[in-house]
Amino acid sequence: MTIRLQKFIADAGIASRRKAEQLIIDRQVVVNGQIITRLGTQIDPATDRVKVNGKLISTAMLNPVAYALYKPKNCVTTLNDPQQRDTIVNYFPKTQFRLFPVGRLDYDAEGLIILTNDGNLANRITHPSKHVWKQYFVKIKGKISNEEINQIRSGPIIDGKKRQSVKIRFLHFVNDKSWLVVSLQEGVKHHIKKTFLAAGYRVLKIKRYSIGNIELHELSPGECRELSKTEIGDLMQLTHS
Repeated sequence: MTIRLQKFIADAGIASRRKAEQLIIDRQVVVNGQIITRLGTQIDPATDRVKVNGKLISTAMLNPVAYALYKPKNCVTTLNDPQQRDTIVNYFPKTQFRLFPVGRLDYDAEGLIILTNDGNLANRITHPSKHVWKQYFVKIKGKISNEEINQIRSGPIIDGKKRQSVKIRFLHFVNDKSWLVVSLQEGVKHHIKKTFLAAGYRVLKIKRYSIGNIELHELSPGECRELSKTEIGDLMQLTHS
């Protein structure tokens, strides 16, 4: 069975699909000894020998792996940072695979991030059409009312655009602060902060504890665990459509 060359490169965890296309354009990809520059070239992973920047892509690299990582606060969800801040790469497990984070969390937020080498899995989790629920513990300044919660549930206005409805479950008050569980399917930048700020509340803490069927469990900040084949399979099934 043949697949597109850029998909093969992305599935091997070498680069994102877009970066893989750029590598092809830049003449950095060789198939069976021939430089390939045409996007959409089809290859057979079972028989064709593909090299990227001189490195052979083995079929073993196509095995999808994934990890659940507890991203600490004050850490950026990028592979490198020009400002020299703490990056999520510092907490990656040691593995032969090239891992990358799926989605993002704000610098001052904490909680679950999925790491993987599988571009298809990453796309399934992040694409809006897959409707993967992501759940967060949220602490806000002030005592929010049930009426205000119901207004937010119907779909917040963020950057002038009405967003999808959200799930909000009130937990309790602690002094002048409200604790909530917020569930989202979209991934707008600063989604939770902007949602509550529009209602007049400042967010003090965000902790994501689940993405689909994957949960933090007993992980501490900076720790990670490899997902089982069953967990990966269930997540793929959850995002199948």
